[in-house]
Amino acid sequence: MSTERTVAIGSGAAELATEDMVLNIGPQHPATHGVLRLRLRLDGERITDVEPIIGYMHRGAEKLFEVRDYRQIIMLANRHDWLSAFSNELGVVLAVERMLDIEVPVRAVWIRTLLAELNRVLNHLMFLGSYPIELGAITPIFYAFREREVLQQVMEEVSGGRMHYMFNRVGGLKDDLPAGWPVRARQAVADVRRGTRDIDNLVRGNEIFHARTRGVGVLSVAQAAEYGVSGPIARACGLDFDLRRDEPYLAYGELDVPVVTRTGGDCLARFECLLDEVYTSLDLAERCLDRIVELPPGPICARTSKVVKAPPGHTYAWTENPLGVNGYYLVSRGEKTPWRLKLRSASFNNIQVLPELMRGTLLADMIAILGSMFFVVGDIDK
Repeated sequence: MSTERTVAIGSGAAELATEDMVLNIGPQHPATHGVLRLRLRLDGERITDVEPIIGYMHRGAEKLFEVRDYRQIIMLANRHDWLSAFSNELGVVLAVERMLDIEVPVRAVWIRTLLAELNRVLNHLMFLGSYPIELGAITPIFYAFREREVLQQVMEEVSGGRMHYMFNRVGGLKDDLPAGWPVRARQAVADVRRGTRDIDNLVRGNEIFHARTRGVGVLSVAQAAEYGVSGPIARACGLDFDLRRDEPYLAYGELDVPVVTRTGGDCLARFECLLDEVYTSLDLAERCLDRIVELPPGPICARTSKVVKAPPGHTYAWTENPLGVNGYYLVSRGEKTPWRLKLRSASFNNIQVLPELMRGTLLADMIAILGSMFFVVGDIDK
């Protein structure tokens, strides 16, 4: 593609034929959580077009689901968004439980809700630490990993895993809470709340951070709706939608979930939305702990057959994952493996809007916009 320009030279003018530069970012760029490639077209230092090129990590998760039983699928679902493993599990078991018309014990419902919110905090802390480092600020990531480690300890104690928990089961959970765990979890929540304020104080009002993010990569409500953008990225531009409030599942219907929104739609609004959601999730976790300690002892998982077979039919289960809406469309023919299990991942939809955000911006702002999208490439490639 070429364009004609007239450039003044002295008192005369010369016709110069110029050609746009095509620049590849990636496919292994350090500013992404995984392997992504961007094909940029530049007019000088200004971006005229962007093409996100995906598939470098593609594992064929949906086809693997079709040849695994439901226990094995839970293990695979852990991994497309490796920062949201517990939340990924939930979608699968909720879909199968709906097909089997299983009533999950109340104790398991509240523990699931608690662990989902702790998992949300773990996810957000990773991005709260990594995004500033992409803009040149290294300190926040040390605070973020310090707080993540506090939560990882209680998550590991209850489930046995640090990243891929494999704690959900069709009908409930693998085990009940260890003795004394709610007390330790409450202390962890309090510690993380204090530590998150350190990140808040370092970044939120920082003049350099504001200069790099305010008014950069603005996403409109209309664009978010057209592309199916969800999660903190959508709420940061004013799209007030959160499944925990709007279509409650687990125990969210009893929690009156507050939804954090912004109207700016820029990189700063996305970061602030993510940061404030950490406080909201910590509040929800404390309320879940209050409820759990009030519950009498009881079963943690409904009785199911040794080999789970979903009856013929289909259903769609969607959850508000940390990065946005995560959905599983399950089609069963009555076997122990699904005939089809389609995954609607948050990052896949969210990344499609990148060209809208980057066209017309300067190359120097590309990393600020890319990092503010808070995606995991495994969640894109599935």
